Amino acid sequence: MSRPPLQALQGFVAAARAGNLSRAAESMHLTVSALSHQIKALEERMNCRLFVRGSRGVSLTPDGERLLERVAPHFDAIAQALQPFAARRDDVLTISVTPSMASAWLVPRLGHFLATQPQIEINLQSDTAVVDFARDHGVDAALRIGVGGWPGVTAEHLFDEWLVPMASPALVARMGKPALPDLAQWPLIGDPDGQWNRWFALHGGSPPARYVANLDDSESMHRAALEGVGVALGRLTRARLWLDSGQLVPLTNTQLKTDYAHYLVYPSRSATHRGLLAFRTWLLAQAAEHLQHIEQTSAVDASRT
Repeated sequence: MSRPPLQALQGFVAAARAGNLSRAAESMHLTVSALSHQIKALEERMNCRLFVRGSRGVSLTPDGERLLERVAPHFDAIAQALQPFAARRDDVLTISVTPSMASAWLVPRLGHFLATQPQIEINLQSDTAVVDFARDHGVDAALRIGVGGWPGVTAEHLFDEWLVPMASPALVARMGKPALPDLAQWPLIGDPDGQWNRWFALHGGSPPARYVANLDDSESMHRAALEGVGVALGRLTRARLWLDSGQLVPLTNTQLKTDYAHYLVYPSRSATHRGLLAFRTWLLAQAAEHLQHIEQTSAVDASRT
């Protein structure tokens, strides 16, 4: 057999995955007629039908399914192998960040960065999954919380994470100002990491026999506290906007440091990215301001309503 028709095979894979010749042709920058001719020539070469045409698009025949299973992984492998060599733009920066960190901390500050660096285009990928820089070459850096020391990347410490009991102003007004050992008498929202146990071990008292509710993520705990369900041992970084606006009230100035901290993480290929260098400088300054703000507001009156 002569040389394999690679362009026709690529068109076949695109059409099979899209289930539509128009979308497949657009993705390959071809006309529908040109793609149809390629697929027809491939069918003639293989002496079998690959697609069944219908009113809503195309579907694979059994022969088409077998061909897709055999050739598609090779095109995927080629695309992945070429990805590191793709042209990179220093004025486009893609950052991976968790949804809660994006909404509570980064996005409210991002306008300042874009105003000072109008030539840089920021793409935020909001995802709870940890980005794999070795596989996803389209991501330049990430904001992550953890213990640090991740292999194969640079992780620059931004700030630690602290916990403090917080509740709605209405709940505080109803129950008054608690002493630290008396917190167990309040309706407490349980956390999955057992941080309340650490809190009582350090500051006196005993955990309650039961929690008013048990929630498995910090965002839900903050929301429950906002709605007056009970007291959350909330993250200062995530709850900062609600605390500053008075929607949540800290019950004490005493804070509990967690084992986790916030980091800017990036692979070696991004170390000279001009957009990331500008973002890094700005981000470290924002982190320093954040720490200063926490220190200044740590003595806030816990009875504020």
